[in-house]
Amino acid sequence: MHSDDPQQLELLRVCRIGRAQGLKGEVTVQIFTDEPEYRFAPGAVLYTKDGEEEYVVESSRTFKNRWIIKFEGIDDRDASEAANGVVLYGEADDPEEMLEADEWYPKDLIGLEARLAEGNTLGLEPGTVVGKVVDVIEVAQWLLKIRLANPVKDADGVVVENSALVPFVDELVPDIDLEGGYLTLDPPGGLIPGL
Repeated sequence: MHSDDPQQLELLRVCRIGRAQGLKGEVTVQIFTDEPEYRFAPGAVLYTKDGEEEYVVESSRTFKNRWIIKFEGIDDRDASEAANGVVLYGEADDPEEMLEADEWYPKDLIGLEARLAEGNTLGLEPGTVVGKVVDVIEVAQWLLKIRLANPVKDADGVVVENSALVPFVDELVPDIDLEGGYLTLDPPGGLIPGL
């Protein structure tokens, strides 16, 4: 789905330009990507949100866990200071290639129905609907927030649990079927309320 027309690109937030670094046009960046080596490789093209302005990476390096980038055309401290605060986006990867590599964007997972996996460790009926993925929380390890199909209620019928957080790892989420609109879960006891 790659296109030379920036208006047709599916863009994902990659970084926000920070302060100038030195006198030769380098800038620090706050990163929002988990693949900075790829996104900041020399020659990589990043865009403003509207896709109208391109920022081409001339060089990049890390220093004390910070990325420092030199963009083509930003050649002095004044130009790098003027770029402070600009949020840059990169083109989304090809969905077919991502599928083959078992890679996912959080937006691909939101809305999927969560079902119990075949042969799950709880011994429950495979295919039983647990709920729906309503969010992906990106911390050190992704967590799927699942709104439960059958919320847990107290003795008075008041809902006490209506969602669960499931670590997004192969052992707990063995299958994802984007076309079918579901993923399967193999949760240990106690992870999902009511199971």
